Amino acid sequence: MSTHDAARREVSAGGVVYRVVDSAPLYLLIRDSYRNWGFPKGHLECDEEAPDAAVREVREETGLPRVTLRAEIETIDWFFRFRGTLVHKICHFFLMETDCTDTLPQREEGITACRWAPFEEARSLLGYENARVVLARADEIIRRRAAGLTPVADATNAPGDAVVTADADSATEP
Repeated sequence: MSTHDAARREVSAGGVVYRVVDSAPLYLLIRDSYRNWGFPKGHLECDEEAPDAAVREVREETGLPRVTLRAEIETIDWFFRFRGTLVHKICHFFLMETDCTDTLPQREEGITACRWAPFEEARSLLGYENARVVLARADEIIRRRAAGLTPVADATNAPGDAVVTADADSATEP
């Protein structure tokens, strides 16, 4: 058995949230308790699907009342040690759009700030290379859609997949 086989597995989901201002996307970053900028994400609850967890975590960590799930971006994974235990973290990232501007960082979870930034600024602020890769993929999806190169159900979603919109009171399928 390899060292990686003995790792504790954790599955999370999160979102790259954007809003369009003057025809360009601004991306929402959060600053964690380690003072690193990243994306809102968190563990899946019992029997929760990754897209639902991603929407829930984004809303909880940022205070955004409305987000629309647009596409699956990609799944990344990494290994780290926590209190002497090797952990294999798997995180599913989804692209989400909002028309909201005001945020409320979830301080009790260690979120110290939220910040909207254009692509280059967001890229330079992100504390981890794998987050920069996720941002680049999200930006590519947005730009391809804006250019009409990818339909609404893009290559990451099967045709007919629902685009879920969640607001503070409900989750609906258009």
